[in-house]
Amino acid sequence: MSDFDTTLAGLGISRYNTTSTTSGTTLDTKDTSRLGKTDMDVSDFLALMTAQLKNQDPFEPVDNSQMVAQMAQFSSLSGITEMGSTLKTIASQLSTTTLNDAIGYVGKTVLVQGSTAYPRTTGGLAGAVALEKDATNVTVTIKDTDGNTIKTIEMGKESSGAVAWDWDGKTDAGEDAGAGPFNVSVTATNGTGSVKAYPLVWAPVTAVSMGSDGKPVLTLPGIGNVSTDAVWQVG
Repeated sequence: MSDFDTTLAGLGISRYNTTSTTSGTTLDTKDTSRLGKTDMDVSDFLALMTAQLKNQDPFEPVDNSQMVAQMAQFSSLSGITEMGSTLKTIASQLSTTTLNDAIGYVGKTVLVQGSTAYPRTTGGLAGAVALEKDATNVTVTIKDTDGNTIKTIEMGKESSGAVAWDWDGKTDAGEDAGAGPFNVSVTATNGTGSVKAYPLVWAPVTAVSMGSDGKPVLTLPGIGNVSTDAVWQVG
C-alpha cells in the first residue's frame, strides 16, 4: 500500500470505486488517475483536504488554524520543490558550453588527444603524454610524413596524468626536421608491463560548429572535429 493509500485509509476513505454487478456482488475498481504515481502532488493534497472536510466530526470540526497551517506547509514544500527544479536547470545550463562560448576558441591553440602535430611558428614542437598510472619509462617517438623516425625523446620515470614535453625541432642527427606535419606516438612501461598512455598535441582551432548531440565541436587541422569536453588545455 502506498503512502497515498495509507493516508486515505487513516481518514476512512478508499480510493477504489465500488461497482455493483447483476449478481449483487460488489467489485472494486482502481482510480486509474493514480496509476504509476509514487509521490503526492497538488491534486492529491486538495483531494485529501476535501476528504478531510467531508469526513470530519461535525461536533469536533477541524480547527481553522490547523487547516491554514497545513496549507502553508504544503505551499512552502511545493515552492521549495519548484525552486530545486529551477536551480537544477540553471546548473545544467551553466555547465554546458554554448556555441557562443565556443567561438572564443577560434584562433587559439588547444591541447587534445591526437597523433598529428604541426610545429610552432617559432620552431620546435610541444605536447604531452597522458598516463593512466605511474610509469618507470616513458618514450615519445616523432616521425615524418613518410613514417621515418626522426626523433626519440626518453622522458624516463613519470607520474600518472598529463606530462608535458618539448622538442626543439632537431632530428636525432642534429638536422632541422622541417615544417611537418609530424606523427607523434608514445609508449610507457613500469615494473609489471606496459602502461596505458596516449599522446596529447597542440592544434589551432580554425572553426566551431554545433554537433549532433547539441554540444559545440572544434575543427582542428590534422586531427578533425573534437568536442570542447576533450580539451585538456587552452594556449
